[in-house]
Amino acid sequence: MARHNNKGRSKGEGQFFALPYAMAKHEAWRNLSGGAVKVFIELRCRYQVRGDGDTNNNGEITLSLDEAARLLKMGKATVHRALKELQQAGFIQEEKRGRWYGRKATEWSVADKPCKGKLATRAWQGGSIEKQKSVPRPTMYDGNGSIRKPNGSKYGPCENPSRPDVGL
Repeated sequence: MARHNNKGRSKGEGQFFALPYAMAKHEAWRNLSGGAVKVFIELRCRYQVRGDGDTNNNGEITLSLDEAARLLKMGKATVHRALKELQQAGFIQEEKRGRWYGRKATEWSVADKPCKGKLATRAWQGGSIEKQKSVPRPTMYDGNGSIRKPNGSKYGPCENPSRPDVGL
């Protein structure tokens, strides 16, 4: 149960981070798996503003597969997939790859906060290169079941001409 001071305000709840509506309502965020959301929250909780307020640890946030798996009660393979998913969606970026020898964890940056004196990239708003390549293009069908690009060239015949939406 939360404690309150004499003005009715809660106390002792500690730090928090805001998830902006612009991010929470974005299609890229909504398409993330549950594991990816858990890993992002863990990374984002490790973001810290340093003493003077102008510097932070973004780009130096460490999280190993082993540590994430242990803390989040997930398998290492699931954590690895979640990190790849977050990178592809543009929420995090690998800054310095970890090494087994020397036991150094990978260093990450989060896209919603400034990093090393530069503004936040917010790469998730533009989508990743891989996501941009998979954006569906408008299709046009001719009478014999072939699909045509908007410029007129053919993609090839459909597998089921009676149902043009099948086999795409």
